[in-house]
Amino acid sequence: MPTTVTPAPTTRPARYVETDCRVEEFAALVDQATDLADYPHAADVQRNVLIYDAHALRLSIESEQGRLEVEAELVRALTDGPGVVAFKGAFPDHTVIDRATSTFEEIIAAEKANGSRNDHFAKAGANDRVWNALEKLAVRDPGTFIDYYGNDILALISRAWLGPGYQMTSQVNVVRPGGKAQDPHRDYHLGFLSNKVAASYPAQVHLLSPVLTLQGAVAHSDMPVESGPTMYLPYSHQYAPGYLAWRLPEFRTFFAERYIQLPLAKGDAAFFNPALFHGAGNNVSADVQRMANLLQVSSAFGRAMETVDRVKVSKAVYPVLRSRRAAGVDAANLSNAISCAAEGYPFPSNLDLDENVDGLTPLAQTALIEQALAEDWNADQVAEALDAYATRHRTDEI
Repeated sequence: MPTTVTPAPTTRPARYVETDCRVEEFAALVDQATDLADYPHAADVQRNVLIYDAHALRLSIESEQGRLEVEAELVRALTDGPGVVAFKGAFPDHTVIDRATSTFEEIIAAEKANGSRNDHFAKAGANDRVWNALEKLAVRDPGTFIDYYGNDILALISRAWLGPGYQMTSQVNVVRPGGKAQDPHRDYHLGFLSNKVAASYPAQVHLLSPVLTLQGAVAHSDMPVESGPTMYLPYSHQYAPGYLAWRLPEFRTFFAERYIQLPLAKGDAAFFNPALFHGAGNNVSADVQRMANLLQVSSAFGRAMETVDRVKVSKAVYPVLRSRRAAGVDAANLSNAISCAAEGYPFPSNLDLDENVDGLTPLAQTALIEQALAEDWNADQVAEALDAYATRHRTDEI
């Protein structure tokens, strides 16, 4: 006689909505305390954040078994633990940092001379940001690139979180005295979307998003607290509906009451789970220009199996989309076809050229086609717009 197996019940909803967000549940997670005894390779706990001595870690990872043990501990720290770790002395040779800093400053000066605003997320003049700093450093100074990104601590934490084949990107940020704090937020991917769009993704994607990316920063200057180093809320990454919570007033108030900041010295590095509530702090110093190389490391798996020329496909199908719309075909069916023809996600892009819309993401290719269809553009107009879109997604000559 066949046996019927009843699936185990689950309390996870199919979708998260804003009404799922309760600050008292959030507070219970944030109230956890980090016990140094649970992390034998850590040197200290400061304000609930695990502090690792890079020199000691280098000794621990000399053997394969030691490296695996350290990697496992770092993953626990970023999941079950506070969600943020700092590495003191990640770059013990400051000459490498200084060489990279010098090149970044050259890039900033050159981009300013060309009229670049440098940043999409701050008031003009408040700071400087170098988009795609990784490529620009490699082209301008390949020797420094090799010495900088050959760093074993960057490789250790990236491989621990994402496995081999990870993809490194970087954006340099310089915040001058008077630079204002960011609102607390979560990061890429779902953290870059509006609440309405984020809520359209099923619950398992909210849980998946944090493991596709690792966020980090290398200090290129000393960063005392008055210079505004990153504000963190340890353990906030464990809150499942947090991608919908971070914009809510009660959560922002809670963050303002409970966030912590860690001073960093030049050559230190910090990494965190992208679901951690965080934001850059106010630079209230008199003379510290805070410079950090912001690292966003992505999973090798965040790509499709085949290369598809979405511009070519979109150009080919647009005339038919237009004629079907004129014939009265249901708009939802046409939208479904557009989703398969065009790129539905605006990243990766060239953020020197492709500015965000309403403070969120740049325009997606699918949105461009939807707009063209709604406004009845002709095929030549669409071809021109798609070519311009493709240009915005290619890197400039450095």
